[in-house]
Amino acid sequence: QVQLVESGGGLVQAGGSLRLSCAASGGTFSSYGLGWFRQAAGKDREFVAAISWSGGSPSYADSVKGRFTISRDNAKNTVYLQMNTLKPEDTAVYYCAASTTTQAFRHPVYYNYWGQGTQVTVSS
Repeated sequence: QVQLVESGGGLVQAGGSLRLSCAASGGTFSSYGLGWFRQAAGKDREFVAAISWSGGSPSYADSVKGRFTISRDNAKNTVYLQMNTLKPEDTAVYYCAASTTTQAFRHPVYYNYWGQGTQVTVSS
């Protein structure tokens, strides 16, 4: 069983930065596609970013492109989300997810494992 644990969330002012981490245990981390999703209060969960097993072909939602960067360290079984120039509309619970399909999918249906989430709050 794969377990994913997010960290790095918190309260930040608009324009600031945060780096989220997601540490995995169990399974074969280096073969998984990985994604970050977020869910704001009263809204559906939405795609943020994804990266394939090799680290290539990162994919981003239009709303975060140019501000967020997804990366992975297979030696540490960890995926990161560097978030710069944060906006109040980025406020949400952020979830990492792992897909045994190896690819960087944008749709949550392709992900087999999910973390519990970490809260990110951006004040104006």
